Amino acid sequence: MRFGMFGSAQAGRGGPNVDSGAGFREFVERNIEAESLGYHSTFLVEHHFTGFGQVSATLNLLTWIGARTTTLRLGTAVIVLPWHNPVLLAEQFATLDLLSNGRVDAGIGKGYRRSEFEGFAMPIEEADARFAECLEIMLKAWTSDAPWSHKGQYWQYNDVIVEPPSVQEPHPQLWMGAGSPRSIKQVAQLGCNMLLGQFDSFEMIAEEVAMFKSEVEATGRTFDPMSVGVARSVNIVDSKEEYDRAIETRMAARARTQNLAQQSNFQDTWEGAEAGVIYGSPDHASREIQALKDIGVEYVLLNCPAGITTLRRFASDVMPVFAN
Repeated sequence: MRFGMFGSAQAGRGGPNVDSGAGFREFVERNIEAESLGYHSTFLVEHHFTGFGQVSATLNLLTWIGARTTTLRLGTAVIVLPWHNPVLLAEQFATLDLLSNGRVDAGIGKGYRRSEFEGFAMPIEEADARFAECLEIMLKAWTSDAPWSHKGQYWQYNDVIVEPPSVQEPHPQLWMGAGSPRSIKQVAQLGCNMLLGQFDSFEMIAEEVAMFKSEVEATGRTFDPMSVGVARSVNIVDSKEEYDRAIETRMAARARTQNLAQQSNFQDTWEGAEAGVIYGSPDHASREIQALKDIGVEYVLLNCPAGITTLRRFASDVMPVFAN
């Protein structure tokens, strides 16, 4: 199996005595150590206007991490295409791929937090159309060796050739977030790898992986289990008290993000929180990872609220169980 990381750094806000960069620096050091522990990748979110410092300039932070590492894959989970100028974004991805010697995993998505679309003064109802046009332009930018023009609904370009070229050919590896049958089919049709979110139950994941495999094979391609990355919140804890605190923290964090998304139908329960996490001893974590492997998951992305502590214990006590 393969293990990577998923999540965000945080930049604190406050007065002159608050070190806003401390969270970012800690996150960079965590990724450097994680590479030495055997983790394959790091996938960073993109969010805006949260008030609690989630990563917004994702590619900037990944560039810093890329300069401090040598093998760690540098992933986005996900860059929300509707918010970006597609030519500038294609240039930034290609530049990072060039500087990192082909280590970029370009995770892309449509966005789901209504508050972010409102912040950009952009109707969320345009997300699908903007995503499609942005991706079309990025693919043209990455693969065209001669000048081209584009006259679309949202973007226009005149006689441009986009530089630099990426190391990966024909472009950086594309990943796409999916959470519904419609989006799973779209990921397969576009030829992207698939990212599954950290809130789905194992039963849902089994159905999603099976559907994706079927859709990929329907296009005539061979399904690769490593083309699916599944995010899980992982926390190695040693007592019932630690476990209960971790679940309570998880529920509070999830409620906060859902409130930001302005999804009024969101209802969380203790049982629902437990279904989306791997919290417990190393033996418990190993059993849960085995259960994921049994339903066809070979690539797990760890979101670790305890930071490097859990990453170290998972690397020493769980990962060796699943080494080839």
